[in-house]
Amino acid sequence: MITTLIVIGILAILLIWVISVQRNLISKEELCKNAMSQIGVQMSSRWDALTALAELIKSYDEHEYKTLRDVIAQRATITGASSAADTDMQETILTDAMRRLAVVIEKYPDIKANQMYIKTMDSVNMYENQVRMSRMVYNDSVTNYNRLIRQIPSNIVASLFGFKSREYLEENEAKTEMPRMNL
Repeated sequence: MITTLIVIGILAILLIWVISVQRNLISKEELCKNAMSQIGVQMSSRWDALTALAELIKSYDEHEYKTLRDVIAQRATITGASSAADTDMQETILTDAMRRLAVVIEKYPDIKANQMYIKTMDSVNMYENQVRMSRMVYNDSVTNYNRLIRQIPSNIVASLFGFKSREYLEENEAKTEMPRMNL
């Protein structure tokens, strides 16, 4: 009888531990999804600001406007379920759009004096900083999550429930070479 109670007690403690670890894993996974979703929100705002710049360029160069609209049409939504590769692809498309804008702005320097341009570039820069911060939060969340699913003994529960490691967001090489469009 006592042996049975001890076994039941040990099984109960083990079950409580498994449930606790599983809940912790879910919590960390949700933080990763939330951080990715935040990146999507910031990227969407940045795309909106670039769309406003494209509209401004329309009055200067119709061909460049159409080219930019084609690039902007490739925009996709980043959600919590998006992968690091999805985000990197959108970042590459965005960088291409920024390069095209820089060419037009060099061609028509009086755009820089336009108040709409100044306000929109302020917004682009603000959203750029917010994306950078969101990427850092995402990578921190992924670090915590990946650490939990790789450490003993929580890795046992992680593999039991099918938790997989997540990819980090890497710095986009094209982005580091992107031209600055200073005011």
